[in-house]
Amino acid sequence: MVTRSRSSAPKRVYQLLIELDEVEPRVWRRLWVPDTLTMAKLDRVIQAAMGWTNSHLHEFDVDGKRYGIPDDDGVHDAPTLDDRRHKVGAVLGDAVYRFSYTYDFGDNWRHTVTVEDRLLPYESFNSWPVCIAGQNACPPEDVGGVGGYTEFLEAIPDPSHDEHAAMWQWSGGPFDPAGFDVNATNAALRRLH
Repeated sequence: MVTRSRSSAPKRVYQLLIELDEVEPRVWRRLWVPDTLTMAKLDRVIQAAMGWTNSHLHEFDVDGKRYGIPDDDGVHDAPTLDDRRHKVGAVLGDAVYRFSYTYDFGDNWRHTVTVEDRLLPYESFNSWPVCIAGQNACPPEDVGGVGGYTEFLEAIPDPSHDEHAAMWQWSGGPFDPAGFDVNATNAALRRLH
């Protein structure tokens, strides 16, 4: 059994509801995450919980501050803060109740993250990232954003659709948009630990 030093033990656990915007059927996950995680690690946790493969860039927007991989391209008014240097507890504190997370700037998967609760940590219960609930499958990587996913959902179950065979081959077979397994999700989260 691994014991944590007092300084690395969480003081608070955030219950977060992550919802993928503009997608039907509604895709969401409810997570417990300790305040000691960096925002970069929160990205990895969201990736694992949603079913993304961490193949693209991401960004958090929290109270007008952007966290992600720093850029100096001059496109944005404010710099992107290095998410490896900021802890979840310091960023969310007591006052943040909603923020956004964007994954894959090409497909532009936007997520609304709601802070539903701030819990006390219990070492053997919730002091590591845990998915406690969720619904529906995440769209496949590189499907083409919301519009591409809508087309994919029309083609994949319909053998008479012009794109059915191509989509079937591209995705590797059948796709269940209602598919979600909390046990498999937590196994993916444990692999991050």
